[in-house]
Amino acid sequence: MNWTTRLLGAASLAAFSWSAAPVLADGGTLVIGTTQTPRHLNGAVQSGVATSIPSTQIFASPLRYDEDWTPQPYLAESWEVSDDGLSVTLNLVEGATFHDGAPVTSEDVAFSIMTIRDNHPFKSMFAPVESVETPDPQTAVIKLSQPHPALLLALSPALAPILPKHVYGDGQDVKSHPANSAPVGSGPFMLEEFTAGEAIILKKNPDFFIDGRPLLDEIIIRIITDPSALLIAMENGEADLYPYMSASTDIRRLQKTDHLDLTTEGYAGIGPINWLAFNTASDKLSDVRVRQAIAYAVDRDFITKALHRGVSTPQRGPIIESSPFFDDTIPTYDVDLDKAKALMAEAGYADGMELTVDYIPAGPEQQKNLAEYLKSQLKKIGIDVTVRAAPDFPTWAGRVGGHDFELSMDIVFNWGDPVIGVHRTYLCSNIVKGVIWSNTQQYCNDRVDEILNAAALETDPEARKALYSEFQQIVAQDVPVYWINALPYHTAYDKKLVNPPKGIWGASHPMDQLSWSD
Repeated sequence: MNWTTRLLGAASLAAFSWSAAPVLADGGTLVIGTTQTPRHLNGAVQSGVATSIPSTQIFASPLRYDEDWTPQPYLAESWEVSDDGLSVTLNLVEGATFHDGAPVTSEDVAFSIMTIRDNHPFKSMFAPVESVETPDPQTAVIKLSQPHPALLLALSPALAPILPKHVYGDGQDVKSHPANSAPVGSGPFMLEEFTAGEAIILKKNPDFFIDGRPLLDEIIIRIITDPSALLIAMENGEADLYPYMSASTDIRRLQKTDHLDLTTEGYAGIGPINWLAFNTASDKLSDVRVRQAIAYAVDRDFITKALHRGVSTPQRGPIIESSPFFDDTIPTYDVDLDKAKALMAEAGYADGMELTVDYIPAGPEQQKNLAEYLKSQLKKIGIDVTVRAAPDFPTWAGRVGGHDFELSMDIVFNWGDPVIGVHRTYLCSNIVKGVIWSNTQQYCNDRVDEILNAAALETDPEARKALYSEFQQIVAQDVPVYWINALPYHTAYDKKLVNPPKGIWGASHPMDQLSWSD
């Protein structure tokens, strides 16, 4: 049965009974709408929400997190951190199996953590991991070269999917492994069908290791690349959940739809930043004065108040402003065209230059519209900008990950802790061609590396804050990125949904407790 037939059948599913004190009901289909097509479904080697939404349903992880940032048992029923912070012992739950019936053991956990360490674009996430010992099938001991303040958070579903070693440990390159598009996990849902550019169909895992879960029979992720068509699908009830929605017009439109609710909850761990990236290895952009000139030419307040109609907020640095580590004393580059022109002249470009800007081909208000704005705004300081469109997300990712760009709009997440989501953009060691959301700017500053490496092992919050303040001051001067705004992410969902994804990871979290009401 193809995905369109399944979708039409979803509307005829039986209703569920509820008592006066609501009890979660079994059954039903959830249709999630998204504009992005994932390269594949293995979150161990690929970041981004297009992958993390299905990956977190297919794969289980050692831990999961509640709404208060407290780690909860998942594949690990308990864990202990050594007094010196150099080892973490995971005690695995009994009876967990992969979708093909093979048991989940400590060997799978060890294989997965080392695979993520060596292949995931977030190089700093598991960088201190030296080895994972497996004294018995239910015990995995993570050995560290230094304390890691973000390790438990890194063991979350979106960041640490546990792969079956008997599938992925066959010697093939895990990044291009055929199982990435037909994965076998141990999560609450099993892959039934993946039609690139159309839909991902997930069915209930009848042998899920948490009794009574999942509650849904099926999740269908519909890939609707036209945002207008996705809005219509939500209004018509053809889609039930639309996460990571950021366009002001879309938000206000769906707020008027009677059967839908909208929430900003579910993004605390994401920390989404919209920014302009500079390829610092480019001849023209290797001069910091040119990058600073561009920063002075961009009007962040105009973007957030006018272009975004006030739904987004300014973002002045590499760490999301809602984080306790954000330093609000860093240079902000408030718009100053005269200063921008002077810097261009100092850099030898008094007569101007030509540049090309790329953008992610989704969410035009945050991406395409800003690229067009840059074209008109930078003209004022003598820069002739060509806006280069990409036909799809993989094309854009290939250009930026392949360092085949000069300027690019981008959306990058903090992922809860700077060690996980911030370091990757600025470490010299993370300049990895072909990997999106690494240090694609090719920025390298030895002092920044020293600071970030120190912050990665510092467990005292105040000491970490001081280190991150120095880091922010340096990168604000070097401007490998011009930070523009925090994305105003919303989730729209059908009012009959019980337990919609409002935790710190939102829809990038297992939906085993989500159900329908009567």
